[in-house]
Amino acid sequence: MPAFLRLAALFGGLILSAPLLAAVEPDAASYGYPLTNPFEATIATTPPALRPELPADDAIDQADYAIKLRPEREFALLKNFWPVTKLRYRLARQDGPAPLVFVIAGTGAPYSSGTMEYLKKLFYGAGYHVVQLSSPTSYDFMASASRYATPGLSSEDADDLYRVMQAVRAQHPDLEITDYYLTGYSLGALNAAFVSKLDETRRSFNFKRVLMLNPPVNLYTSISNLDSLVQTKVSGIDDNTTFYQVVMNKLTRYFQEKGYIDLNEAMLYDFQQSGEQLSNEQLAMLIGTVFRFSSADIVFTSDLLNRRGLITPPNLPIDQGTPLEPFFRRALQCDFDCYIREQLLPMWRVRTDGGSLIQLIDQVSLYALEDYLKSSDKIAVMHNADDVILGPGDLGFLRRAMGDRLILYPHGGHCGNLNYRVNANDMLEFFRG
Repeated sequence: MPAFLRLAALFGGLILSAPLLAAVEPDAASYGYPLTNPFEATIATTPPALRPELPADDAIDQADYAIKLRPEREFALLKNFWPVTKLRYRLARQDGPAPLVFVIAGTGAPYSSGTMEYLKKLFYGAGYHVVQLSSPTSYDFMASASRYATPGLSSEDADDLYRVMQAVRAQHPDLEITDYYLTGYSLGALNAAFVSKLDETRRSFNFKRVLMLNPPVNLYTSISNLDSLVQTKVSGIDDNTTFYQVVMNKLTRYFQEKGYIDLNEAMLYDFQQSGEQLSNEQLAMLIGTVFRFSSADIVFTSDLLNRRGLITPPNLPIDQGTPLEPFFRRALQCDFDCYIREQLLPMWRVRTDGGSLIQLIDQVSLYALEDYLKSSDKIAVMHNADDVILGPGDLGFLRRAMGDRLILYPHGGHCGNLNYRVNANDMLEFFRG
């Protein structure tokens, strides 16, 4: 799960010499977000009545496009059953000149995920062109845009993203753009920080504002927190009954009462308010399980594309008829920590003559961008005090690095309040400057 930032040289000395102002931290009463359980907020997000008004799909001029970035990999991808040879993205365009916002998805998420669609509608409704980009940890980005297909090295992921952004712009020479903005949520927020830092030297976009939504501070801490949720002890369940059976039983009873199950955020909120609501332990395990499946995708895809032989035998022919379940089961047994130690760390050591795991963690986390974050007034962070990805010292780091460019909400879990109307207004206000 996400790092970043620095100001223009002319003003850098003035900002560094001045004391940082305190973070903006609204109290729970004035903030008004109703879900105080961070696990529940993470899953159910905001009750529908408290969300902002958004434009309808048919009111948005949008289309999906594809760009070819790794033609040298195309034969291998097709040979190994892979349907992804071009990177797809979504562009929503205004009718006339407008600023453009690049939005980067969170861990494992494609450009078309629910959170990405929400952010697209929010910014489009405010008058921005919007480009939705998949996470560097999504299988489509790894296959068609990543040079090494081993995500997690934040500077390398930023370089890949930057090339994608340049290719997107080149594909639409008629798009009238007045300014460039950048945002991302969760790991995508960390990616946004490193992309912003890269742009300080390459100057292709000169981003006017960069907004990080619920970024990880220490990437290793965040993934460890999420991985540990899978191991949560669920009280009241005997050894012969799995967590999944408990959840399915609850969903069955909910269906019998309501007559339908629509697996969207509104249903999850309603489900939590009914007599079939999940316990804290079950909510925690559900979040951890979702993350574990994302990790398994990364483990499997990176191993297969690089033919490392950890999950799939390197000489085994794999085509559309090859059963993949045994490989995916093996990938599920390798959590994100396993991925880092078995794939990411060895590659980093070979490529950079790198050293310890601790050195790697420092390079890929927000720590690496502390000076930049302190000196760049175009970057802000919006986070939650009860976010499940944060560890000891993380909020202290954000307060030191960001000052009054940090808005710290009291509740919301991990990205659960992004679609709360107060947060939506704060996002737009920051971009308006």
